[in-house]
Amino acid sequence: MFSNAYKLRIVTEYENAPHGEKGAILRREGLFSSHVVEWARARDAGALGGKPAAARGPEKKPAKSAEQIELEKLRRENERLKARLATTETALDIMGKAHALLEQISESADGDQQ
Repeated sequence: MFSNAYKLRIVTEYENAPHGEKGAILRREGLFSSHVVEWARARDAGALGGKPAAARGPEKKPAKSAEQIELEKLRRENERLKARLATTETALDIMGKAHALLEQISESADGDQQ
């Protein structure tokens, strides 16, 4: 009923329209929002232009080299170790403050006994 070129044009116009003007496009063309949603899905799947996505085959990511894999592994380990270091530094800071507080309490108690 509608050509692929028409569907693509309407989907593009609808998606680029300011918020309050989308309904005006639908009314002008005599369409429902479900048409645009369906056509947008078809476009995203590759069914409105060129070969359908299934005919193109799955999109493959380029293979990573051994150096890239090692680099990613080392970066993850570095982030893990940074987080562990931050936790340890926070714990040491808390322990230092607790020690100082206990010394202050001990000195105060010693002063009260005399």
